[in-house]
Amino acid sequence: MKIAFIGYGQVGSPLADHLQRLGHDVLLAAHNPNSESVKKALARNSSLRVSAPRDAVAQAEVVFLATPFQANDAALKAVAEEIRGKILVDCTNPVGPNLSHGLNNVQSGSEMVQTLLPDTKVVKAFTIYGFENFVDSSYPDYNVKPVMIYCGNDSGAKKVVGELIAQLGWEPLDVGGLEQALHLEHMTLLWVRMVRVNGHSPHMVWAMLTRR
Repeated sequence: MKIAFIGYGQVGSPLADHLQRLGHDVLLAAHNPNSESVKKALARNSSLRVSAPRDAVAQAEVVFLATPFQANDAALKAVAEEIRGKILVDCTNPVGPNLSHGLNNVQSGSEMVQTLLPDTKVVKAFTIYGFENFVDSSYPDYNVKPVMIYCGNDSGAKKVVGELIAQLGWEPLDVGGLEQALHLEHMTLLWVRMVRVNGHSPHMVWAMLTRR
């Protein structure tokens, strides 16, 4: 599968690396192919391809958005035509002062992205943990996989994203429509407060246990 990354910092870079090693054709959408972020991503995996944003998105079947939230608007407007009708995996979170929700709990960031791109199939995923767990999602001492919760309005798009989640070693958990993204963003804030503020291990994940 051809996958483009808009944003390849602490979150995007390890995801791009793992997906390429799984056999996907991964492109970094770069205005400047000599930027530090591109160099760091290529140092992690030299098999990643680099292309101009519109070209990268035009080639891709799935696009990962992993920019700082405040950069989403400009980054997406620059590829609005190329991304039309495609799957967009929103890995971003709106964060406000003192680790509050950046949109005042009125709307999720993913719903804002969907409003900006009404013809794009937005799926919220890869947001409920810090970057450490995207570098390494394995927990071999346990008999359950860490869960990756995702949501979106298009069932076909969610099926594709769920398969990518499973390939990356997570237990996929579809929690419904894109209105659930607000709750996922609060889970992210909970994780960040627990880890970055209260000193819990960054190698802390959620799991789903089902009584049989």
